[in-house]
Amino acid sequence: MRASVVAAIRDALLTADPRAKAMAARRVARDWRLGRLDFAFTAALPDRPARPARPELLPPNRMPKRGRGGSERGRIALWHSLAHIEFVAIDLALDMAGRFGAEMGPDFVGDFLAVAADEAMHFALIDRKLRALGSWYGELPAHDGLWQAAEATAQDAAARLAIVPMVLEARGLDVTPAMLERVRAAGDEGGARLLERILDDEIRHVRFGAMHFAALCERRGEEPETRWKSLVKRYFRGGVKPPFNDSARAAGGLSRYPYHALAS
Repeated sequence: MRASVVAAIRDALLTADPRAKAMAARRVARDWRLGRLDFAFTAALPDRPARPARPELLPPNRMPKRGRGGSERGRIALWHSLAHIEFVAIDLALDMAGRFGAEMGPDFVGDFLAVAADEAMHFALIDRKLRALGSWYGELPAHDGLWQAAEATAQDAAARLAIVPMVLEARGLDVTPAMLERVRAAGDEGGARLLERILDDEIRHVRFGAMHFAALCERRGEEPETRWKSLVKRYFRGGVKPPFNDSARAAGGLSRYPYHALAS
C-alpha cells in the first residue's frame, strides 16, 4: 500500500536535524512527482515542526545586530540569517502543501512540494557556504517570526497564501538585489551567484502563491486585490514597506497597486 502525501509531509516536518530535513523534503517532492504518494489527507500535521537544539530562537526585538557586513563575523551573521530563513521556508512550504492540499488540489500540492525542494537546496548550499567560512547553522541565535506567521494563518489557505508567499517571500525579492551587490562588492562572486539563483527561484515561489490565491478568491467569489489587502491588515503586523522591487514582483505575478496602496 502506498503512503499518503500528507503522511510523508508529516514525517519531513517532524525531522529535526537540518540536513536530514532538507533531504526529507526533497524526497517527498520527488516521490510525489513520480506518482509514489497517494493524494490522501488522513494524518494530522503538527502545530510546530521539529527543530534542532540550536539555533537558539529569540523574539525579533532581542536579536543581536549583525555588525559590519565586510567583517568576517558580519559575513557569517549574514549567511547564518539566510540559512535560517531557508530552513524555516522548507517547513512553511511542506506545511502549505499538507495543511491545505485537500482543499486546494493536486496541482497546489505539487507546486508547494517543489517549493519545499527548492528551499531545501537553498539551505544546503548556504550551509555549505557557512562551513566554508568556519561556521555552521546553529552557531548564532535566530528569530521565530516566520513560523509565527504560519501559526496565525493555520486556519485559512487564503490567509496563508496572502502572508507567506505574497508578503514574506515577496519581501525577499525587494532586499536580495542590494544584498547581492554588497556580497559582490566584497569580492564574493560565488556568494553573489548563489543569491542570484535564490532570487530566480523565489520569483517562481511568489508566482505560485499569487496564482493559487487568485484562483481561490475566484472560487470563493472574492476580488483578489481587495481580499489580499484585508488579510494583510489582519494578519501581518510588520507592515508592507518600500522600497519595492517592482520588476521582480511583477515577474512573480503581483499587481503593483495593492502593495503600494498599503505602503502609503
